[in-house]
Amino acid sequence: MKGRDLTIDGVVVYESLPDAVPAPGVLVLHELFGLNDDIRRITDRFAGMGYVAIAPDLIDGGRIACVARAMAQLQRGEGSIVDTAERHLQSLAEREDVIDRRVAVVGFCMGGSFALLLGARGTAKAISANYGGFPGDDIARRLCPVVASYGGRDHVFGTHGEKLSRALEGTSTPHDIVTYPDAGHSFMNQVDDHPIANALVGRPLMAVAFDEDASEDSWRRIEAFFAEHL
Repeated sequence: MKGRDLTIDGVVVYESLPDAVPAPGVLVLHELFGLNDDIRRITDRFAGMGYVAIAPDLIDGGRIACVARAMAQLQRGEGSIVDTAERHLQSLAEREDVIDRRVAVVGFCMGGSFALLLGARGTAKAISANYGGFPGDDIARRLCPVVASYGGRDHVFGTHGEKLSRALEGTSTPHDIVTYPDAGHSFMNQVDDHPIANALVGRPLMAVAFDEDASEDSWRRIEAFFAEHL
């Protein structure tokens, strides 16, 4: 397994390769902090699980203007950042070291919301949306197989898992959606030294904090779900 930063079409992309290829691929979508060492750690973990894993920086290092544009596009359900993520997913699917276009998307917070949008576009075989915003019934009902995780102490996104579950009831879409009652927002990410994260940790609204138990159980579920659907 080895990782490196690349620049592809003007976008910084972290690439981490498994010990053996060809293999299925995973596109990792970051939180609003941009591509950081935590996302590189997560991307390496997917490579260690046997996936060709890439993580593009969709918001130019976390610049405020780019974050604001991303939030606006999430509200609309479409836009240039969504299209950029989709292009990276399609490019991943077409790689010679990726088996039969078998690709998945995993996202965290903002990236989880983008993962849900991409999951309805037809390229991904499976997605993992971690504390991402509910995209609405229409998009939810067009999703590919989805494994999703939420924190019950997160008073912004904590109920979105229930909304997603209700939207998928009666559909043929395989799904595994869990809300961890004792976890808050961003419980799989380790960015406590980030000033935005520190500000949110002090607020009861989202209870931002890494939770090892919830994180490891989510990783177990993601690994099993991707193994089944990729």
